[in-house]
Amino acid sequence: MPTTSTAVQRTLERLFEAFNRHDAEAVTACMTADVVFDAAAGPEAFGRRFVGKNDVGGAFRQVWKDFPDVTWTCTRHTGAGDVGLSEWIFRATRPDGGRIDVEGCDIFEFEGGLIKRKTAFRKDRPIQYGAAEAL
Repeated sequence: MPTTSTAVQRTLERLFEAFNRHDAEAVTACMTADVVFDAAAGPEAFGRRFVGKNDVGGAFRQVWKDFPDVTWTCTRHTGAGDVGLSEWIFRATRPDGGRIDVEGCDIFEFEGGLIKRKTAFRKDRPIQYGAAEAL
């Protein structure tokens, strides 16, 4: 049986694979029914909050609709007990052609092997216009 840290890392790997396939069902399969997702941006100090699988799945469907080419390139997943951390690079093209190319991270809380809470943090960087460049 894998250690808790290994199980957390495997779940995070599956989650980010699902993000990059734009597969909401596979994303929410990694989460508890009452999952709480605090997005990186929004009207509150914690960003915008989505509660439950339906809301979280809808939030990601909207991201994929707004940014059809969006990807999260993971640079590291770390697990310790029932807490996980993923570091990533978010890349997407806006409808006006501007590129978003920023680093960020997610902090996760797990319950019963599933994600109970996801809190996103992302660097703030001006939109890039012209030729896309990798970080």
